[in-house]
Amino acid sequence: MDYRRATIKDLDELVRTRLEVLRAANKLDESVDMSEVERQSKDYYEKALTDGSHTAYLVYDGDKFVGAGGVSYFRVMPTYHNPSGEKAYIMNMYTAPEYRRKGIAFKTLDLLVRDAKERNVKAISLEATDMGRPLYEKYGFVKMTDEMELI
Repeated sequence: MDYRRATIKDLDELVRTRLEVLRAANKLDESVDMSEVERQSKDYYEKALTDGSHTAYLVYDGDKFVGAGGVSYFRVMPTYHNPSGEKAYIMNMYTAPEYRRKGIAFKTLDLLVRDAKERNVKAISLEATDMGRPLYEKYGFVKMTDEMELI
């Protein structure tokens, strides 16, 4: 497998794979209009890859896209446990069905966590699906109990 750290030159591929990931995660077929998500994703990647607030990896088997993962960086108010306020949020984790259970997601996750640690970011979180939860727990992530979300 070839794990490629994405650059701005990969913009079209990042947007394409983002849509593929979202379609798979939400069980959406090609008839669902994703044009606004596509436009916003392109805008996000253009800015975030340029200013360094996002790192993405694309995984290929030869020329075939088989996986992806990304980490977004942001800052909140400093706290006792996180004096810098710097945080990392892992997202867009995906492995093509026929490539699952081969360590691809684990290696992608490891590359993203290493990137965060190289930036000295210690507060790393993610949102886990039922399918992804065992992978994240194996890596050392634990379920959060204090956060809430307004829906």
